[in-house]
Amino acid sequence: MECKHFGICASCSLYDKKYQDALKYKKEEVQNLLKEFLNSELKVFDSPKSKHRARAEFKIWHSGNRADYAMTNFEKNGVCIIDECPKLIDPIQKVMYKLLEYINSSEILKNRLFSIEFLGTKKGELLVTLIYHKKLDDSWQKEALKLEELFNIRVIGRSRKQKVVISKEYVVEELNVDNKNYLYRYYEGGFTQPNPYVNEKMISWAIEKTKNSNGDLLEAYCGLGNFTIPLSRYFNRVLATEISKNSIKAAKENCILNNINNISFIRLNASETAQAIEKKREFNRLKDINLDEFNFSTILVDPPRAGLDSDSINLAKKFDKIVYISCNPKTLARDLKELCKTHKVTDAAIFDQFPYTHHIESGVYLERI
Repeated sequence: MECKHFGICASCSLYDKKYQDALKYKKEEVQNLLKEFLNSELKVFDSPKSKHRARAEFKIWHSGNRADYAMTNFEKNGVCIIDECPKLIDPIQKVMYKLLEYINSSEILKNRLFSIEFLGTKKGELLVTLIYHKKLDDSWQKEALKLEELFNIRVIGRSRKQKVVISKEYVVEELNVDNKNYLYRYYEGGFTQPNPYVNEKMISWAIEKTKNSNGDLLEAYCGLGNFTIPLSRYFNRVLATEISKNSIKAAKENCILNNINNISFIRLNASETAQAIEKKREFNRLKDINLDEFNFSTILVDPPRAGLDSDSINLAKKFDKIVYISCNPKTLARDLKELCKTHKVTDAAIFDQFPYTHHIESGVYLERI
């Protein structure tokens, strides 16, 4: 990928390496961190070199009578005006600069505009959130409606203690996993994987590891069902937990979109999930769920950068098979020190969700010793 802002914009920290060299650098870093746990070569799942990112956030920089997209500069002491971003998927690139010119022509839309967020899909749907330092009134809503109609997008306005949805607050993505298409409703402000192409590979890898498992699946940190929904085809029943109310809402809607009825989505954090499974505490949220009916064989965890807490590690160790998806290889290595007292890593991979950056998504599959 060529970009005129490489080395100026802080968004791409590995700008000075060719893509394959940067990928090799990431592989070596994770291989070294996990070397005491691995008996095989780390698998690598690459990304398209450009047009791969479906989520983006830009500052709006006002100069004179004009507004421009901006990002923090590489020295972190100012901004870089952005007039191209080749890593964004086509639906965003095709609209973002035409949209900016229209905003510049409208004082109502431009005035006190602080930032713009984009959420796109491979199917071509696009949700645009305009964030302001002012109250949004009826005149703003009329202009935002024109934006929707002119650019065939969905628009949300945000300001302090205010959210204005012009039509819909979500887009619907379609992912092809294991030769089957799955639909996902992605809500504004909710967590979604930024790279749909690598996301498909990541879910497929998890399926490959677990598709011959017997029994039921427990998933912690399930989000909106990114892994849960495709994996549910290979298990009798699935119990999936997540702390975010909005994510649970989306996950249940995504089950309906995909005609899946063997998943129970419950709002519990990771520690509560462990307490519930080990029957250390009763939860009213589980009043309609009989945990004794589950025959768990496999657990999938996808924690935040902090990794797993001690309760979650102890819970995972009770399962025959563990799939651990990690966005921080350092905390993954830390957690494996404990998990590998009862299990061994039989496969490991990295998924290049974030090309041209130091961020690394990893996955390990463990089986009981």
